[in-house]
Amino acid sequence: MCQDCGCSITTDAHTHHHGHDHHHDHDHSHTHQAAHETLAHNPQLNDPKTIDVIKKILDKNDHEAAHNREHFEEHGVMAINLMSSPGSGKTALLEAIAEMAPFGFTVIEGDLETSRDTERLQAKGIDAVQIQTGSACHLDAFMVHKALHDLPIAGKPICFIENVGNLVCPASYDVGAHLNIVLVSIPEGADKVAKYPVMFRQADLVLFTKVDLLPHFTYDIEAEKAQARALKPSVDVLAISTHDKASIQQVIDWIRFKQKMRG
Repeated sequence: MCQDCGCSITTDAHTHHHGHDHHHDHDHSHTHQAAHETLAHNPQLNDPKTIDVIKKILDKNDHEAAHNREHFEEHGVMAINLMSSPGSGKTALLEAIAEMAPFGFTVIEGDLETSRDTERLQAKGIDAVQIQTGSACHLDAFMVHKALHDLPIAGKPICFIENVGNLVCPASYDVGAHLNIVLVSIPEGADKVAKYPVMFRQADLVLFTKVDLLPHFTYDIEAEKAQARALKPSVDVLAISTHDKASIQQVIDWIRFKQKMRG
């Protein structure tokens, strides 16, 4: 089960994929930083049997995540995990990037139900595949692996994994991405960074979205930026609006810079 909310990670997640399985005997290890933090702050979970089950689940997930990363790398693709609460603007950001980016990209879209976001992206000419998680409040590496069977990533250097809208559980599950972008929107109100530190400690980039609405809210964005940097001093921070092409260009430039760093 998910150590954060109790949902099952072996859910009835639906994705259109080819019906063949892969078995891998090589071993991978990954530090479960987010999971350890969650356990440390949730003493009710500190039962030895519960911890053992969680570790086994995460070990299997991380093994599959490492395989996903290998798959991306074999195709020359950099994978980016987008995480946020619902309505922060993940899909709108991808639509805006599609209109301006000099690179092609694909999208793995995660939601509990419906294919609405995937349909929005496909209407923009973006290759996207939908994962309907059913009751699971996050994507995991196995779901992403299945989605990759139906996603033509070759020739497109970026794959965005748009995670289920949730500021808690997605932080604990490595899906095989190379980078994490966390979005937080102005209408959500201040203090989200402080309230959900595990998520923001996983971020390589924090995007403050819908900044065009700042005049209508009491929101100290500089204080929120400082909080994000206090949690993770190395994190990059940008303030954007999908109505402002210059700010979207900053996101594109950040992605291209990360591509160059990876060689």
